[in-house]
Amino acid sequence: MMQTVSPSTPVQGTPPEFTYDLLVIGSGPGGQRAAIQAAKLGKKVAVVERKSVVGGVCINTGTIPSKTFREAIMHLSGYNQRGLYGSSYSVKDDITVQDLLLRTSSVMAHELDVVRHQLHRNRVETINAEASFIGPNTVRLRDVRGQGEAWRDVTACTIVIAVGTKAARDRNIPFDGKRIIISDDILDLQNLPRTVTVIGGGVIGCEYASMFAALGVRVTLIDKRPRLLEFVDFEITDVLAYQMRQNRMTLRLGEAVKTVEQVTDHLGQRVRVTLASGKEIVSDMVLYSIGRVGATAKLNLEAAGLSADDRGRITVNAHYQTAVHHIYAVGDVIGFPSLASVSMEQGRLATCHAFGIPTQSVPELFPYGIYTIPEISTVGKNEEELTAAGVPYEIGKAQYREIARGQIIGDEQGTLKLIFHLETRELLGVHIIGTGASELIHIGQAVMAFGGTVDYFVNTVFNYPTLAECYKTAAFDGINRLGSVPALEPKLEPAAAVGEVV
Repeated sequence: MMQTVSPSTPVQGTPPEFTYDLLVIGSGPGGQRAAIQAAKLGKKVAVVERKSVVGGVCINTGTIPSKTFREAIMHLSGYNQRGLYGSSYSVKDDITVQDLLLRTSSVMAHELDVVRHQLHRNRVETINAEASFIGPNTVRLRDVRGQGEAWRDVTACTIVIAVGTKAARDRNIPFDGKRIIISDDILDLQNLPRTVTVIGGGVIGCEYASMFAALGVRVTLIDKRPRLLEFVDFEITDVLAYQMRQNRMTLRLGEAVKTVEQVTDHLGQRVRVTLASGKEIVSDMVLYSIGRVGATAKLNLEAAGLSADDRGRITVNAHYQTAVHHIYAVGDVIGFPSLASVSMEQGRLATCHAFGIPTQSVPELFPYGIYTIPEISTVGKNEEELTAAGVPYEIGKAQYREIARGQIIGDEQGTLKLIFHLETRELLGVHIIGTGASELIHIGQAVMAFGGTVDYFVNTVFNYPTLAECYKTAAFDGINRLGSVPALEPKLEPAAAVGEVV
């Protein structure tokens, strides 16, 4: 949630009385990058982490486990090959939670080791403690390793808050971690449910709903909004909704939840969700996924002259400074887009600003990766945003089924969509749903970063057969919609050969 706060200048120099040049609270992606960047600048740095392991939500309960969980599902269920071998195809018939978590645990352990090694080799001190402010430059560290209330106070010239978020909970819902759960509880499941109700059609809700559906679990997804993922191009989310329904998922959009309660019926202990409209959905398990809140409750922000909003988020300016000039905040704790990749960049930029290092970054070109099944990735503006802004544009689309690679891998539903300016042909947005979307997006991102036009894709050559060819097909589609001959890029003179007289 980037808003304007009081302008200020970066801190220059470090008074000797401070314990650290930089103190980072939280060891997730944003905190890691902030700390390592400062260490590279020769600063004395410490990272405070209240958990027994580093990595934050990203490695321990969020991005890494959920994406590895998804990859295991895609492989064992044979989902990607069903277009070739039929809807009944699977690599393993009876998939268990243990099958899925075997790969997940291995990847998590590896990533934890990588983070620990990076911090160690850059001489970043890691402190296992719970942090709270007792002044603008002073933080109290309370031991959380079973050694009572032991604590010590440290000071820092610059502080970066990177505490991340935790899953939001409704106090009227009887969470038990088994039948009524949040996303963090998925890694502790003992058995796969036969039926699941997902409350919340945001990124996390859609991701897990589509994962369970790919396993053959009957899923009902409930959201009070009229459409899924409102920040994504409507045509892309329309394809997602269609694919979800093809996987036997029921979408209850525009519906509000009234009550959630455990009941006993002829199938045993189950959960009943009652909607405001009077509908009832009974399932083996309910996943509650109505957003996340900043993990700021124990920071005692008031002592530092700061405050959080009603969802625990901290307001920052364009340099990720809070209202207190030497305190920065990065990552999910500042709100949208809440992406690990973006958090890393925010951490780097915050540290560079704090120590007066010039940087360049283009936040409007940060890509979004949404790991639903099929996956979605997007960069730049969507049609709704451009229409609201009165920008004239045209689109070009390519379907995976038109591309040889799409046939080879069995993905006939994927779509790549280009949006470009009607007059200048400048590329304004790229939106992809299908296999490899989060990888393919970077081609369009690079072209946009250099102010390229749709004609770049017409005039370039892609390896064959690849999904990247979709860019060329979509570009031709867009040009044909204009009813005009493609514009030519300026021709470059060939470089002189070695020894050639020029």
